[in-house]
Amino acid sequence: MSTRSVILDEIVRIAEQQKKKLAPLTDDLPLLGSGLDSLCIAVLVATLDDTLGIDPFDRDGDVPFPVTIGDFISLYENAPA
Repeated sequence: MSTRSVILDEIVRIAEQQKKKLAPLTDDLPLLGSGLDSLCIAVLVATLDDTLGIDPFDRDGDVPFPVTIGDFISLYENAPA
C-alpha cells in the first residue's frame, strides 16, 4: 500500500470516527478546508507516526505546516524514514 493511499484511508477513517463531513479529497484541497479540524489532524499525525513510522514534524529545523492535502502527502512521501 502506498503512503498516499494510507494517508487518504486514514483521513476518511478519522473523519468517520469523529463524525466529520469531508470535502472531495484532491491534492489542491486546503487541508483545513477538508472537513477535518485541528484535533482530527493531530490524531492523523499520531496515527501516521504509528502506522508509517514517520513523523515529519519531529525533525530538526522548522517544518512549514502543509497547506493542501497534496502538500501533506508530499511531506510524508519525502520524509526520511
